[in-house]
Order: sequence, then C-alpha cells, then structure tokens
Amino acid sequence: MSLTFALDPAVTPELRNGLLTLWTDVSNAGGSVGFVPPVEPEDIRPALVRHFVAMAEGHTRLLVGRDETGEIVAAAFVAANTHRLMRHWVWLYTVMVHPGRQGRGHGRELLAAAEEAVRGMPGIDAIRLTCRGGNGLERFYESCGYKEVGRVPGAIRVAPGDDRDDITMLLPLG
Repeated sequence: MSLTFALDPAVTPELRNGLLTLWTDVSNAGGSVGFVPPVEPEDIRPALVRHFVAMAEGHTRLLVGRDETGEIVAAAFVAANTHRLMRHWVWLYTVMVHPGRQGRGHGRELLAAAEEAVRGMPGIDAIRLTCRGGNGLERFYESCGYKEVGRVPGAIRVAPGDDRDDITMLLPLG
C-alpha cells in the first residue's frame, strides 16, 4: 500500500515520538542514518532536536511518510544550503524507511515525494545527498535517478577496522 506524505508537519509529541521510534528502528537494523547499533531513543534525541531547531530557524524542512494507520514509517530532512554561492541546491538528509517496510517501494515513494517537494522550491536546481558505502545504497539511489558525483574512501568509521566510503549523489532537477 502507498504511503501518504506530508511536508512540514506540525511538530507535536506524536511526531517527535514517531520519528524517534523510526530513527531508532532504522539505526538498530543497520541503517546508515548517523548511528551504529545498538541505540536507544535517548541516544538519537539530541540529533532530532538539532533537526527541529534547524526547522524552526527555517533552514530545514521535514518530509514524513505515514502508512494507512497513520504510523510514521518513512522520513527525510531537506536542508537549504546556506553558502551564498550554493543556494541553488539542497541537501537530503537522514533518509529513512522503517526496516519492516523496506522492499515494498516505500523508499522510491519517499524519494519521489522529496523530489516533488523540492521542485516546488524556487531557485533550486538539484538535490544532493551522501550515503555510506558498503551497503549498496548508491545503487539504490542511482536507480532513482541520482548520479554519483564524489567519493571519499574510508571517510566513515563505523567501527575500528571498518571504514566506509562517503559517497555524494546528485539529482539534477533541470
């Protein structure tokens, strides 16, 4: 079943708790969203609060995907580039689909919803994101229209002796 997406939903306790649960579940399943398992919601809360502050300051927008019951099962943050020479593209951050919902096309739905939202932003020509190498994420993003435009070998240290590439992907909107 398709998800229902909302851009810039009201920040409520239900939203906060739903995002904390999603981010925790994705992280504990090995998802590349800034943490290494095991994590608890309290480990993630400071990062989520930073995203909420950026939203309140107008630098970041939130896209949330809900299933037919209203549960948050997908999310991504869209961040404006504040460098005066790079304001024509945005960052897509913390792209998440609940592990129990993966393989059903929800990741493609989330990226399509993000692209649609960004196309509605004046003066934006592209979406950039980074992903952690070693999990095949770059192939998924490429299948959704993104192109690999940069790679820093071993830039992400997941654990001692487990360094991964930091891969930059770009989706031109022109």
